[in-house]
Amino acid sequence: MEKKETLKSLIPKLDLPLIGLPLIVVLALCVVFLIHPERSTELTDAIRNFLGNELGVFYILLGFGILLVTLYIAFSPYGQIRLGSLDKPRYSDYKWATLIFTGVFAADLIFYSFIEWALYAGEARIEELGGIQEWASTFPLFHWGPIPWGFYVMLSLSFGFMLHVRKRQKQKFSEACRPLLGSRVDGLAGKAIDFIAICALIAGTATTFSLATPLLAAAFSRVTGVPLSATLTIGVLICIAIVYTITVLSGMKGIVKAAGYCTILFFAMLAYFLLAGGETRYIIETGVTAIGNLAQNFIGLATWMDPLRASGDGVTGFVQDWTVFYWAYWMAWCVATPFFIGMISAGRTIKNVVLGTYGYGLAGTYLSFIIFGNYGLSQQMAGNVDMIGMVADGYDINLGIIQIFETLPFTELLLVTLFVMLVLFYSTTFDSLTLVVSKYSYKSLPQEQESSRVVRAFWAMVFIIFPVGLIFAENSINSLQSVSIIAAFPIGIVFILIIASFFKDAKRYLHEQKTARRSGGYLPS
Repeated sequence: MEKKETLKSLIPKLDLPLIGLPLIVVLALCVVFLIHPERSTELTDAIRNFLGNELGVFYILLGFGILLVTLYIAFSPYGQIRLGSLDKPRYSDYKWATLIFTGVFAADLIFYSFIEWALYAGEARIEELGGIQEWASTFPLFHWGPIPWGFYVMLSLSFGFMLHVRKRQKQKFSEACRPLLGSRVDGLAGKAIDFIAICALIAGTATTFSLATPLLAAAFSRVTGVPLSATLTIGVLICIAIVYTITVLSGMKGIVKAAGYCTILFFAMLAYFLLAGGETRYIIETGVTAIGNLAQNFIGLATWMDPLRASGDGVTGFVQDWTVFYWAYWMAWCVATPFFIGMISAGRTIKNVVLGTYGYGLAGTYLSFIIFGNYGLSQQMAGNVDMIGMVADGYDINLGIIQIFETLPFTELLLVTLFVMLVLFYSTTFDSLTLVVSKYSYKSLPQEQESSRVVRAFWAMVFIIFPVGLIFAENSINSLQSVSIIAAFPIGIVFILIIASFFKDAKRYLHEQKTARRSGGYLPS
């Protein structure tokens, strides 16, 4: 049916303003960044600093509040609601877990796992708390821990309820606000919500490609001897684009297969770093210490605001530079990924979605930081690499990560595995995003129906165009990161609307079920 659909018959089904306007805005921003990189950076950094300094408490309280709300939902009557009419989940626990993990920050996660401890090492806050050994390995577990995953969990169950229980025909970000806003989501309010969401998503994806792609290029250069250059990096981007476009055009079957393959490679590399590097005891003991340290200090870390900015330069502090940044960055990414998790959670209870997403998400995340990160930290402590010095002196940190690989046997084989793994991780992450945003592009679309291949191919190309342009302007990447953080502020307000809408609709649903049981009838799922 999909193959016979012509472009002429497809266009009337699409929400063309929602496709065109975000594209025009982000493209215009990129042009401005390229033409006036310094002035645009100053402006976006000023707005970002204002949000972080004056309104940073909004991000902090929102994150901590959402964590508490999701745990309440899981163990309340809302947690017993089943998403849809299936007797058992559509995907097995293993497939579901791999789709969640690889559909999130997989490529970013690998990149930061190797380098984040070194980024924290120069911070005054680390010294105040007790030093690098104890805290440089703790903060990654905090910043990639329960609070940011809570953003995903809350929206996943909201979107899952909307899709599988209420069976909404409009698969849009704004549709989750319908129980609260009513018909206003069909008008200007809904358009504004969806516009902000897609702009933030495009900015976030460009930022993501800018992080790990240079690492891929450095790995390719180290193995093949091809000089590291912008041309090589663009070639790597094109390679990624080809792989994930082919996968996304094949639909969910291709995404499930790719997720399975890269999960196998991920665990194989984890095992190699843990067992072959000679640092097994150090990795495990540092990891256990970091988890205990996080558990003991979690509430303090989650609510500390540094009012005097004593941990920074007096203008911004550690929490503004790091915690607010991370919460906002995850919020910008929440535009599509939770929708994907909600889509693949048919047949599961809300409690299962909450606890499963936290459990599988945190397990994969923590294993990556504990093994990859602590191995790198061990090499720093042993004097085999100087990542902290490279960060302080402004050297290419991707070359530092390559140095970590060079401390292990079979370096070239490891780097080839890293290259393949990251390409697959990129593929599954952007496949899930493309699948979701292509459904956003329709005026209405039944939950079980896939979007047109033409629409999926369009968004696959859009996601790759911006990073190619931004490779030639380093300041533009930093500015785009700021744009994604700025966009997260209005998205945070939308989060509150979605949470209120979920409680209103879910309460009504439970009441409907109770009434139906009393009358001896039943409710169709």
